[in-house]
Amino acid sequence: MTYSPGLLMMKLQAGNVSLLPENRPGRNMNKQHVKQQSDAKIKLIILAVIFFLFALIYVINPGFYRTMYYLSVNGDLNGTISYLRSFGPYAVLVSILLDVLVNVSGVLPSIFISTANALVFGLFWGFILSWLSEVIGVVISFLLMRLMFRDLARHLMEKNRLIRKMGTYDNWKIVALSRMIPYLPNGLVTAVCAVSDISFLHHLEGSLIGKFPSVFIEVFVGHDIVYYETNGARLLGLIIGVAVVYGLLWAWKRRR
Repeated sequence: MTYSPGLLMMKLQAGNVSLLPENRPGRNMNKQHVKQQSDAKIKLIILAVIFFLFALIYVINPGFYRTMYYLSVNGDLNGTISYLRSFGPYAVLVSILLDVLVNVSGVLPSIFISTANALVFGLFWGFILSWLSEVIGVVISFLLMRLMFRDLARHLMEKNRLIRKMGTYDNWKIVALSRMIPYLPNGLVTAVCAVSDISFLHHLEGSLIGKFPSVFIEVFVGHDIVYYETNGARLLGLIIGVAVVYGLLWAWKRRR
């Protein structure tokens, strides 16, 4: 419909005519389609990179995955120590790879690797190695769940009321608090973070802070249990100290 200049001016003053283009459903659908295509490309690239890395590891060492699964499921500490030492100067890289893959899985226990690291590389470097490896593992798992397995993450989260409540938080503090709990399965916490609104940087920050005390406990407790005869007093003091600190944190959290 066309209007004469005078009638158009009257219509504009009355607010009956808009010079802005109409919102077209087709345009919005097209933008959504482009976004979906972009997301699909990102997922394909990630899958291709992961497949390439896994294939490369298999080509270099065909028995690596079988050994990793056996050691993880059985918690074979002596076997893990022997396996790491068999790589000589490359033992550090193998330890990082083992720890990262175990933490990416979210369900396999990593305590035996933390203990083995302490016994092979010493308490200090064993702790640093385990801490950084676990953080790298949970960060990769977070990205995979957020980009590719979000439905699976929601399914894991819906099974636990406390975990569902955690999903309403969107800052690094709740990530740090949940990561501070030793021996807690990483998969549940990572699933919550993946479906929540928390940013990548906040998740990274919370994981770095939270994993520090939990890995410290795993490394030192595991080490002192092996050498209980000489480190029994320190082990007992560590357990009591950890119980007191976590008890105070729990009481402080309840008061708030």
